[in-house]
Amino acid sequence: MTAPAVGDVVAERTVHLTRESLVRYAGASGDFNPIHYRDDVAAQVGLPGVLAHGMLTMGLSVETIMPWLGDAGRILEYGVRFTRPVVVDADAGADVTVVATVGAVDAGAARIDLTVTHADTTVLGKAQVRVRLDA
Repeated sequence: MTAPAVGDVVAERTVHLTRESLVRYAGASGDFNPIHYRDDVAAQVGLPGVLAHGMLTMGLSVETIMPWLGDAGRILEYGVRFTRPVVVDADAGADVTVVATVGAVDAGAARIDLTVTHADTTVLGKAQVRVRLDA
């Protein structure tokens, strides 16, 4: 891996989520909260629709840098703030776009800032991954 510079975009992608994606994630994670698959329950609690799991959004966001990073063992720290929900329409689904930009480089490590959006809205705030650069 070549040493990145502040401002470099090291990865970007758009992930299309469907209701099937949510069911599969629920099975893998054990999170069967009905707001993630039932429109009636989501409406009853005042949500704009069925929501993607926050941890699903968080996971797919950090996974975006893996082709660049090469080894998950290089991740030193990862954190986000959940700022807006990802509403997954029954027919259209939802697209989540992730852009990973180098925010800082110091002493063999880098901070990667993830910009995570859905429908032109940032859904994760302060999404930052600290990674080790040396082998």
